[in-house]
Amino acid sequence: MPSTELLAAARGARERAYAPYSDFHVGAAVETEEGAIIAGCNVENASYGLSICAERVALTRAVAEGHRAFRWIAVAGPEGADTTPCGACRQFMAEFNADMHVTFTTSDGVVETTLTKLLPHAFGDFRANV
Repeated sequence: MPSTELLAAARGARERAYAPYSDFHVGAAVETEEGAIIAGCNVENASYGLSICAERVALTRAVAEGHRAFRWIAVAGPEGADTTPCGACRQFMAEFNADMHVTFTTSDGVVETTLTKLLPHAFGDFRANV
């Protein structure tokens, strides 16, 4: 189970999101193998394809700070909205740990699962018998 601190960090990052086009504010926080918690938020752009999701912001911040091993990520969207990581973020997370634990907020509360369940047979996942 993720720490309360991890989900709180994701919710705090959500408050700093830059989402003037969708008004869909998302925060994410990743926990490293060493126990550090690093947060990020979504950042939109007028050229929408240049926008970046909160999960990728959190992971790129962590990598920039020297981390490479992650055990858990929490994603928090607007209250009452389903906020499962998108396909691009799932693949991005799989680059670092295909077995990462994932927590995300939904209209029914909080869901806890694994990345392997969200993205079976990830690209580059040669452990899978395809």
